[in-house]
Amino acid sequence: MSRVAAIDCGTNSIRLLIADIDRSTGSAKLTDVVREMRVVRLGEGVDATGELAPAALERTFAATADYARLIREHGAAKVRFVATSASRDARNRQVFVDGIRDLLGVEPEVITGDEEAALSFAGASSVLPILDGGQVLVVDLGGGSTEFVLGTADGVTAARSVDVGCVRLTERHLRQDPPTAEQIAAAEADVDAAITSAGLDVPLERATAVVGVAGSITTITAHAMRLPEYSPDSIHGTELSIDDIRRAATDLLEMPRAERAALPYMHPGRVDVIGAGGLVWRRILERLGGLSGGRIVTATASEHDILDGIALSIS
Repeated sequence: MSRVAAIDCGTNSIRLLIADIDRSTGSAKLTDVVREMRVVRLGEGVDATGELAPAALERTFAATADYARLIREHGAAKVRFVATSASRDARNRQVFVDGIRDLLGVEPEVITGDEEAALSFAGASSVLPILDGGQVLVVDLGGGSTEFVLGTADGVTAARSVDVGCVRLTERHLRQDPPTAEQIAAAEADVDAAITSAGLDVPLERATAVVGVAGSITTITAHAMRLPEYSPDSIHGTELSIDDIRRAATDLLEMPRAERAALPYMHPGRVDVIGAGGLVWRRILERLGGLSGGRIVTATASEHDILDGIALSIS
């Protein structure tokens, strides 16, 4: 048994998992000690400026300092810090890297989209009984990018990361509250192009099941279920029809932000970007339904994702 700390720093949020890993049974098992999430919006403005904003860096460093204290308090022996889309895109990412190193004492890793995809698949497949001989498509819908990962019980067979995410599309297109039909059409065109591009590397039509991970997808699931509060235990493993997901996603996309903010399961840091998340998720599922010849009619939400994959990767 060893105690590790994993940090996933994305475009919208930074998350910490301190966990005990038991490798005695042959397959590693995680037991949570601490699991936290802060919305810091590191990727604010990156799509337009190509740089991480000073205020965004300050928010991220403040959260990392808090995480460093928790890691010390709980005695994690090893730490891995992984940064994804916003950090990949930023010209000034060295400022970010230097700041994180000073706070944590470890070198932050700005990983590729392929690495992000593999870690997401490892995290999702570690806890869901979905690998029954078929090919499972894991979709990781983030703030700056979305990963399409096709795999089996033996691991990843194909993966592609594309630059559509809830923060990026909100800043690029969905600027009005609620967004106009023209803005929605422009965002959908970007998503369609990204799905087509992903399909060049990932044979999406071969998927026999779909699993969605990350905050946009779990929040859409909570909305479809009309939960009285955000409940990871209720959300995790929930399988919904594409029609139910489409209705929930469209509702959030068309809903004014003030109404979104009043929903009991809505994190304040997702209020302005969940509409774009809904747009991406519904369009992916619509396309998958067609590509599969009607075989894909449901999708499963997972609360375990790249963060778990990072923890499991620590040796």
